[in-house]
Amino acid sequence: MKQAGRYEPYSYFQLMEVSLRELLVEKGVVTDDAIAGAMAAMRARGPERGAAMVAHAWLDPAYKARMLADGSRAAEELGFEVPGLRLIVVENTSQAHNVIVCTLCSCYPRMLLGLPPEWYKSRPYRSRVVREPRKVLAEFGTKISPKLKIRVHDSNADMRYMVLPLRPEGTEGWSEARLATLVTRDCLIGVAVPTLPKISKTRKSK
Repeated sequence: MKQAGRYEPYSYFQLMEVSLRELLVEKGVVTDDAIAGAMAAMRARGPERGAAMVAHAWLDPAYKARMLADGSRAAEELGFEVPGLRLIVVENTSQAHNVIVCTLCSCYPRMLLGLPPEWYKSRPYRSRVVREPRKVLAEFGTKISPKLKIRVHDSNADMRYMVLPLRPEGTEGWSEARLATLVTRDCLIGVAVPTLPKISKTRKSK
């Protein structure tokens, strides 16, 4: 595998992926073109689907309840498939803040958030956020009140987590589409919280 002008050996999981892919192609289960197309679609995907679910939940209490009860089914309600996985949505409240990790590798709800960021896959994040979550969040610029409990959720091969952040104050009357713009990938992982766009001093003075 070539990286930054040098060749490095494949990791165990990369070797497993290549071996499985080549076997499936050889057996005629899937084609190289189909795999390439699926990978391109995944690389192009961002957190818009997860953000849409959050915005819908902020405006529809009944949907929010269904989403917290069964995240996979709630995703499918909006036309987002979560094949073969259990999606668990955890809600931030005035008493608790949630953050997501995968301590073993990089399990992540890609179908809703797109590809995981490099830091999510890094060993320092995977090990430290479990031991010192408040400090790690502060390094992301997210300072959590000492009064709030921080809950760390560990994803695995069969189960994925997504955070339902608190709706920011000052968004009363906003449309669902506008609310969705406040929900970033990092908010859905739990290392950030939705915030209103800053108004420049020039605009304030007008």
